[in-house]
Amino acid sequence: MKKIKITQIKSGIDRPERQKKTLKALGLTKLHSTKEVEATPQVLGMVRKVDHLVKVEELS
Repeated sequence: MKKIKITQIKSGIDRPERQKKTLKALGLTKLHSTKEVEATPQVLGMVRKVDHLVKVEELS
C-alpha cells in the first residue's frame, strides 16, 4: 500500500468540532506536525474533509 505524509499547515482553532476530531484521528495535534500513514480509503476520506488545513505528499 502507498504511504502519504500529512502535515498540518493551518490551525484547528475556530473550526467545527468534527474537523478538530478528524485532525486528532489523523494524529495531528500541533501546527506543522507531520505523520506518515498508509493511503487507505478511510484515511483518504479523512484527509479530504480537512484538505484546507493540511498538506499531503505521496511517498515512494
